Amino acid sequence: MPRSGEIDYRQVNLVFTCLFLFLVFCSASLPALAQQKATEPQVLAPGWSELEFEPPEAGSYRLPPMGMAGDGNVLDSSGQATTLHSLMGDKVVVMSFIYSSCSDANGCPLATHVLERLQNQLMKDPGKGNGVRFISLSFDPGQDTPEVMQRYGRPYISGDFDWHFLTTSGKSELEPVLKSYGQTIVRDPNVTGEEAGNISHVLRVFLIDRRMQIRNIFSASYLHADSMLNDIRTLQMETALQGPGDVKQGYEHSNYQTQAQSLKNRRGKSMELWSYSEQPPLGLPPIPVPGDNPLSTEKIELGRLLFFDRRLSHNNTFSCAMCHVPEQGFASNELATAVGIEGRTVRRNSPTIYNVAYLENLFHDGRESTLEQQIWGPLLARNEMGNPSVGRVIEQINAIPEYRERFQTAFAGRPVSMETVGMALASYERVLVSANSPFDRWYYGGEKDALSATEQAGFRLFNGKARCSSCHQISSEWALFTDNQMHNTGIGYQRSMLQTPKETRVQIAPGEHITVRSDVVEDASEPLPNDLGLYEITESPNDRWKYRTPTLRNVALTAPYMHNGSISTLREVIDFYDRGGINNELLDPLLQPLRLSDEESRQLLAFLQALTGDNVDALVADAFAVPVGNTGAD
Repeated sequence: MPRSGEIDYRQVNLVFTCLFLFLVFCSASLPALAQQKATEPQVLAPGWSELEFEPPEAGSYRLPPMGMAGDGNVLDSSGQATTLHSLMGDKVVVMSFIYSSCSDANGCPLATHVLERLQNQLMKDPGKGNGVRFISLSFDPGQDTPEVMQRYGRPYISGDFDWHFLTTSGKSELEPVLKSYGQTIVRDPNVTGEEAGNISHVLRVFLIDRRMQIRNIFSASYLHADSMLNDIRTLQMETALQGPGDVKQGYEHSNYQTQAQSLKNRRGKSMELWSYSEQPPLGLPPIPVPGDNPLSTEKIELGRLLFFDRRLSHNNTFSCAMCHVPEQGFASNELATAVGIEGRTVRRNSPTIYNVAYLENLFHDGRESTLEQQIWGPLLARNEMGNPSVGRVIEQINAIPEYRERFQTAFAGRPVSMETVGMALASYERVLVSANSPFDRWYYGGEKDALSATEQAGFRLFNGKARCSSCHQISSEWALFTDNQMHNTGIGYQRSMLQTPKETRVQIAPGEHITVRSDVVEDASEPLPNDLGLYEITESPNDRWKYRTPTLRNVALTAPYMHNGSISTLREVIDFYDRGGINNELLDPLLQPLRLSDEESRQLLAFLQALTGDNVDALVADAFAVPVGNTGAD
């Protein structure tokens, strides 16, 4: 033991040894701490905390369709092969893309955390929660095997909640799924250039309705359980309007399931469309065919090529099919009014071309009478396909050897001309006929069970109290569901009377709006010109705001509605006519308030959804059979 005042070197050595070990530990930990600090977000996304604002009440807003949900081959957590579409259609689906080793708090962990919170809220109301399914699909099939996804998901699933953790068999199966949902990923390399395991991506969570339509897309900045819950409730309330027990029937009758099935194979499968000229589907009369343009397979196939060819536009970027989208009822579900070449404004909605062969007046204002002439309107309109002249279109087509040969074959040696181009496109459009719907099989085919009791009640309303058949006519042998006449419902009048407000509400993201001065919006956009309908053709004052009666066949596929796309859903259309249209001095006298009950409106809606032909999926698949590489679309 050292004497007083002497240094105990054993204690000094112990202190220095402890200090040395501490420094060694710190030096080894600093890189890890630095890396952790670099990867931790400076600010957590809203989904980690309580919502700082009161979300709009469920059902007080609409979620317009944003396109069909993609399909793909996947593996469930037990390793069983299945498809995404097989997990859709019977419930509202919330789908996220994740990978189990993601370390970004505002990335995959956020998505799973928010879905867990949402799950807990849904379970408080099992009746509504049972109508929701979660899907979490891995970005990383190499690491995330079914067993890994099972272990990853097990802590999050409460009870028997319907939550699927999926992966794929490999990158080849994953890539088409990512493409269909617009998901881009970058696999981060290490110093040797090999994949390091980290995946860079933008977080996106998809809300999908029972018709397999995407209704909202959430990113990290507005992904929150409370607002998502209201969106789900809004979709469930929308479905409830169709009446108990009719949801699945309406879904099947509208052919959303078969239509989505046809989208699985983008190459499509061609069909013999010419056969419709001999035997149209049940419920339709013989196709009217002009004597100077008899139908032939060669003309139809040539017209189909031209319909999808972007090289028919002024700058090789725009085709007929970009406004008349096959998988959207040969209309356009995303746009109220069409957008033409270079984003130019078109003031009217893209009408469906299903059953266009039976129309006596073409365009919303009825300005053309034959398909052969009608096709030149969009080709030459500056705000549609933008061609400066007929000659320019002819030269463009003539410059393609395949077309020169096809025209010679289809028209017995006749060359490309204004007349033969019109004949070819008209031939394809003329055979896009669709019927044999549940209504047709019930009314014309004698199948007593083809329509449900609710749909039959809707048919009685259609012909009776609702007075729909006054304009959307039905005969004892067939039904075009149009009188081919022009009527003023008040929609055009309302648009012409609108005063520009001082401020305009502008959507900047799904569910996110800001208020902007109207003059600022006008400076950055092209205002829609006034629209007087048939008056612009006849210049008769009594024809102001008259538009052609559209067919109701396949009407469930062709939202939005009216000549300007101003009504988003069929239920809103029914409500519009229930009010008697919009009063004006030239309002058609057929329009009067109907005073339908909620139940009657649901019955009428169910009937309208039963007017979808059973061949729409085949016609969509036929459209996809076009060889894309030959149409300038690749």
